[in-house]
Amino acid sequence: MTGFGQATVNTGDVNITVEVKSLNSKFLDLNLRLAKQFSDKELELRNIIAEKLERGKVSLAIDYQKTGRVEIRQSYNESLFVAYYNEIKKLAEKVNTPSNDYIFQLALNSPDVIQGNGKEELDPAEWARVIRIVQEAIQKCEQFRVEEGKVLGEKLAAYVQSIASGLKEVGLMDPKRIEKVRSKIKGNITEFFGNEGFDTNRLEQEIIFYIEKLDIHEERVRLKAHLDYFLNVLSDNQSNGKKLGFIAQEIGREINTIGSKANDAEMQKQVVMMKEELEKIKEQLNNVL
Repeated sequence: MTGFGQATVNTGDVNITVEVKSLNSKFLDLNLRLAKQFSDKELELRNIIAEKLERGKVSLAIDYQKTGRVEIRQSYNESLFVAYYNEIKKLAEKVNTPSNDYIFQLALNSPDVIQGNGKEELDPAEWARVIRIVQEAIQKCEQFRVEEGKVLGEKLAAYVQSIASGLKEVGLMDPKRIEKVRSKIKGNITEFFGNEGFDTNRLEQEIIFYIEKLDIHEERVRLKAHLDYFLNVLSDNQSNGKKLGFIAQEIGREINTIGSKANDAEMQKQVVMMKEELEKIKEQLNNVL
């Protein structure tokens, strides 16, 4: 399910901006873009995101910029630099190659002249502030999802209602369809054998047997139950995307069976309409957690 959340804080010394984006995906796929000093916190951040955002292709970006006093993060071994410089200068003079700039750079890049102050330590209070901003961005992303989910839920309910309307029409057509099938069979038999050329009782038995194969009463009852159950699960506050997917499969199974037994052009039109609405449901369920 798509979502977006952004949170920013500026303490005067540091500016922190966190962005969380989410796209549709069957599984949780995380992509983190972190400032260098947070590289060892990736697992912690992944756990925080996984706890809140269950599914989706999620990207988290943390922009961390210090706006206060600039601190130099490396120092120089002055005595060692001078020693290197003097030695290199002597060698240059022996071969008549005086080049002070070159000697300076060579001495500066000699081993152990440039010394780092070690890895920058992350202040626990600073990290706690980052976590709060991350959680705020995630919360906004989740709220974005909720608002989108409300709209999506209304669409799904409308599709289900369309199928229910089609099922109601099928129920109204069913008695006429059965009578039409009965009349057609009798008419064909009478036309072929004449009025005295067949056993009427045996014909009635065969017609009943044939019509039983075309009976869709049970399918209609089950389809109605599946539609009601779908709406019931849809109204639940829990994440039921997979369950709704299973119910949609059962709805499709009943619609297909009704279609195979229909043997009626007008009823088939309603079946086609119901199938179209079901495809819309399946497509939208890809966006449901």
